[in-house]
Amino acid sequence: MTITLYGIPNCDTVKRARAWLEANQRDATFHDFKKAGVPPDHLDSWAAAVGWERLLNRKGTAWRKLDDEVRDAVVDERSAKQLMRDQVSVIKRPVVEWADGAITVGFDESDWSRR
Repeated sequence: MTITLYGIPNCDTVKRARAWLEANQRDATFHDFKKAGVPPDHLDSWAAAVGWERLLNRKGTAWRKLDDEVRDAVVDERSAKQLMRDQVSVIKRPVVEWADGAITVGFDESDWSRR
């Protein structure tokens, strides 16, 4: 299994993560949420691995731009996943599926260095 990094190419955190992978000679496939969407079965496995609360980026610009009623409707895993399917920009980035099957969300250089 290879490393797959999911995200949006113009996201600063995704750019730093991709640069780190390259600098550390880690081959990774990049999956662009904007162009290819989120593979439906992956969202379930990510939420199971890290929790939907961690996966949903409530601090980002995309979240803040949502109407109050849309934000207020996110009350559980089902509603959060539906929003993440409809608006991929609210997913915290990057999501990484590591070669060993582990899943991480966000970029933490010290954590990634141990992989």
